[in-house]
Amino acid sequence: MNVADAAALIASAMRHPGERWADLGAGTGTFTLALASLLGPTGSVLAVERDASALASLEALARRRTAGVATISPMHADFSRPLALPALDGILLANALHFVRDADQSRVLGDVARHLRPDGRLVLVEYEGRGPSRWVPFPVSFARFGVLARDAGLGDPVRAGARRSAFGGTMYAAVAERVGP
Repeated sequence: MNVADAAALIASAMRHPGERWADLGAGTGTFTLALASLLGPTGSVLAVERDASALASLEALARRRTAGVATISPMHADFSRPLALPALDGILLANALHFVRDADQSRVLGDVARHLRPDGRLVLVEYEGRGPSRWVPFPVSFARFGVLARDAGLGDPVRAGARRSAFGGTMYAAVAERVGP
């Protein structure tokens, strides 16, 4: 997937340019750059990644400073463990939650959601209609995301986009807002 395709998938889940977001499990930055392009030059993206080689790619992306794109700040951390993050307008988990064991997904989303400001948004990009594999060990269907979101203190998710996956099934984007203070 390229940056333009990633931006198209999550665009309808975004609310305002200039916000502060985190991309958790950012990988080499495809969705990070997509998010940064949607947030514009007054926005910021904290790109959280545990893999050192992927983090090096994010650091190179941050140094590039593309015009019209939000500031990208890489952070070496594992989003499946408690994080020290600022209050955020939004959190993106793109192709990342499926690496967290089923039994831990609810706890991880709950920990992550605590960093959202009231009415903050959590955007999830995951696969539907494909079984577990080496690349997607713990798939998160849209229905499962609904259960996980409610457990994490988020509202009911809404589909924001979908596209066929080259690897089988569908890749979807969904957004859920933080409920309460």
